Amino acid sequence: MGPLAYRLALQAELSQIHEVFHVSKLRRYRSDPGHIIHQSKIEIFEELTYMEESAEILDRSIRKLRNKDILMVKVTWSYHSPREPIWEFEEHMKEKYPYLFH
Repeated sequence: MGPLAYRLALQAELSQIHEVFHVSKLRRYRSDPGHIIHQSKIEIFEELTYMEESAEILDRSIRKLRNKDILMVKVTWSYHSPREPIWEFEEHMKEKYPYLFH
């Protein structure tokens, strides 16, 4: 391995993740306690995915796409920082998480 590559030390259960990166892909990390995810709380599947759990809808928006209106909802997720809400399609959210829409 050359001086421009960096190898991550990963736990055995994450062995399917490629552990070598070019240094141009790395960025300085600023410590933030909100970024800590406790692995014991999340069930990680064999293909290294996990089931998202939506916490709440914060806002709604309509995005115009030429002659079509697209309904969006701003959602916080259980396994993400509450300071990082994500805009999702309302239609998809109603299908997967109907309990959020009273």
